Amino acid sequence: MSEPLLSVQDVSKRFPVGKSLLGRPTGYVHAVNDVSFDVMPGETFSLVGESGCGKSTTSRLIDHLITPDEGRIFFDGDEVTALSERQMRPLRAKMQMVFQDPYGSLNPRMKVQDIIGEPLLVHTRMSAGERLKRVHELLGTVGLSPAHGERYPHEFSGGQRQRIGIARALSVQPKLIIADEPVSALDVSIQAQVLNLLRDLQERYELTYLFISHDLSVVEMISDRIAVMYLGTIMEMAPNEELYARPCHPYTQALLSAVPVPDPKSKRRHVLIEGDLPSPMNPPTGCPFHTRCPHCTERCVKEFPKMREVSPGHKLRCHYDGLQLPT
Repeated sequence: MSEPLLSVQDVSKRFPVGKSLLGRPTGYVHAVNDVSFDVMPGETFSLVGESGCGKSTTSRLIDHLITPDEGRIFFDGDEVTALSERQMRPLRAKMQMVFQDPYGSLNPRMKVQDIIGEPLLVHTRMSAGERLKRVHELLGTVGLSPAHGERYPHEFSGGQRQRIGIARALSVQPKLIIADEPVSALDVSIQAQVLNLLRDLQERYELTYLFISHDLSVVEMISDRIAVMYLGTIMEMAPNEELYARPCHPYTQALLSAVPVPDPKSKRRHVLIEGDLPSPMNPPTGCPFHTRCPHCTERCVKEFPKMREVSPGHKLRCHYDGLQLPT
């Protein structure tokens, strides 16, 4: 069995909030708590959850834009947890990002050909002519024409701008692409086109994706394995088909029951979550979900649940053993 391309081991991250008279933080936002997962070469691993659950923070920890307080991160056989920015730079060519906002992630003062060619300027020794030739190839790869390279970002639609972002990520032939909500700002019809493009590129270039989204219908289309996050913690992790056919955690069940089904005769039972999302500055003791869980017990209030395997490849962080599958 091949080794994971990316391995995240017991990673946690807190952000200080406010300052006292002595300049010390008055509190902390617990953004990521004890997160662990592996991403195998060539697969699409997805992180799913509500806004503010820690998905994007996890991606920035992996890309070393921020450093974890606890835990270790390995990429392509090397530990990147404590690398300096200078040590990290050669690895950035192997690990690229596609951002949520296809306009905000592009410099409005630069031509498209310069935006796509910038990583080549930083990470390679190509001449200007070689870079331009590569840029034209990439534009064709993502469904645009070489003539588009002379234009500026504001001259494109949202879907076209996201294609430009994907071309920029591909320019240095990365092994891993971190796609942080890459289609959430696009129309539904355009979302499907971009997702199909990502799948085609994965097959052509043998790419590995870490895909981040709050939309379970989008994740189902592109993922091999899925991890469900809540309040900075992974609550359930399983292969795509297994998770949608047999969701075990009450939070996962509630999320899936809220996904619209295009069948008026469907009689799906909706699982409602009561209460509000707790503040990450003051997370609950024990299980992070116990304040909203219909199966909460005294053990859930006091004890943080460990991840356990309920079937091959299907892991669950929950104390409750009598989970009933939704119909």
